[in-house]
Amino acid sequence: MRRILVAAMAVMTLVAAVACSPDETKGEGTATKVSVGVIPIIDVAPIYLGKQKGFFARRGIDLVLSAEQGGAPIVEGVVGGKYQFGFSNVTSLMAAQTGGAPLKAVASGVASNGRAGRDFSAIVVSGASKIRSARELTGKRIAVNTLKNLGDTTVRQSVRRAGGKAEDLRFQAMPFPDMPGALQAGKVDAAWVVEPALSAVLTQGGQILASNFVDTAPDLTVALYFTSQGTLTAKPKLAADFTAAIKESMRYAAEHPDEVRDVVGTYTQINDTVRIAMILPSWPEDINRQSLERVAQLGQRDGIFAKAPTLDQLLP
Repeated sequence: MRRILVAAMAVMTLVAAVACSPDETKGEGTATKVSVGVIPIIDVAPIYLGKQKGFFARRGIDLVLSAEQGGAPIVEGVVGGKYQFGFSNVTSLMAAQTGGAPLKAVASGVASNGRAGRDFSAIVVSGASKIRSARELTGKRIAVNTLKNLGDTTVRQSVRRAGGKAEDLRFQAMPFPDMPGALQAGKVDAAWVVEPALSAVLTQGGQILASNFVDTAPDLTVALYFTSQGTLTAKPKLAADFTAAIKESMRYAAEHPDEVRDVVGTYTQINDTVRIAMILPSWPEDINRQSLERVAQLGQRDGIFAKAPTLDQLLP
């Protein structure tokens, strides 16, 4: 968090200089290169589709997508100026906001589809595991993509709902693509996965213990697209164009599930069985604030947030 605060101060120092530039555009017909930090999971399929379909290019944006392991490094990248925009889970954004990072969401990113047992996120075990309930995860090794983040909070909530002790879980960080193999090899006892890693586990005989997003809040807003307050101040037209393009991209993704399945294969390594089997999330334009308030409450309970996040400062 100290790194985030130091970077935040640097960004705020630079805002005045950036804002004094003569014009935020390079001229008619010239595309502006825009770097965006993303995670190579199904959640970000809309932005890849939007780039393919020209939704960003038509607004003068030359989109450059860079993959990271989780939301926390993307937050640091936006605060530090590595990325103009980013995609991050809501816990990483709340943690940064409580630490003083000048961030602002510009659009919804992805949401749970609300179907227990058929959501795009789940807690899973291998087919050989004797664990049959989230209640039995107490003391077990559980893979999550980053520590003290959304995985911790939502997995703990599933364990609580199943009657287990959520305080005694052992989390181990690893990239989502590595989790199916780690389960098969017995390196972890369970894993929190999202698509396409979820279908990779299931096609290998794995089992779902719980739908952690569904257990946490109805129609949970899982992640957001965001930028720094400096970018909003210095380049309002760019922020507005990016927001319009990502919203158009999400509408397109929601209406073209077959194209979603195809585009995921362009930025992840999946076979046709997994591509066809993937469970799709929801891509609503509206942010479910009530679900974020629930995540904030649970994050405080779990010690992820030192103080209550101020959602009015974070949300558009």
